[in-house]
Amino acid sequence: MRALTKALVSATTAVGIAAGGLATAGTAMAAPASAQQQAVAGEVGTLAVNNLGLNTRQAKNWQCYLRYWNFNPGTIDGQLGTDSWKAAQRFFNYYGHNGDVALAVDGVVGPNTIRALQRFLDGRNGIDLDITGIAGPKTKDAFATFADGIWQEC
Repeated sequence: MRALTKALVSATTAVGIAAGGLATAGTAMAAPASAQQQAVAGEVGTLAVNNLGLNTRQAKNWQCYLRYWNFNPGTIDGQLGTDSWKAAQRFFNYYGHNGDVALAVDGVVGPNTIRALQRFLDGRNGIDLDITGIAGPKTKDAFATFADGIWQEC
């Protein structure tokens, strides 16, 4: 009887350990997945495309314009992502559209990049923009008008 009890206790212990181990493994596996999702979500923000209202053809025109002036926007695909905006930021810095402070060349379209774009567009083809750092409808329309008029070949 004693051997039977010992065997039963051993089997019960083994099952309990296995069940506890599985439960622990299940929760341990869930935590890294959540962390991975957060990391991916964080990356998407900096890698996201921001065409500022341009359609694909207009965005390709802008990319070709940047390439024509020797600011490499990466692949000419009509998607203004990090490489395109880094090229634009280098362009704005080089030609002084950034005002008194050099833009951080980070590929992120923040208020300083928008102000530089507004300075670049202001006065072209009769465009009159307020330099606000906000990509409102007037800025987006001016950008689209400019991009429509670009004829550089890539």
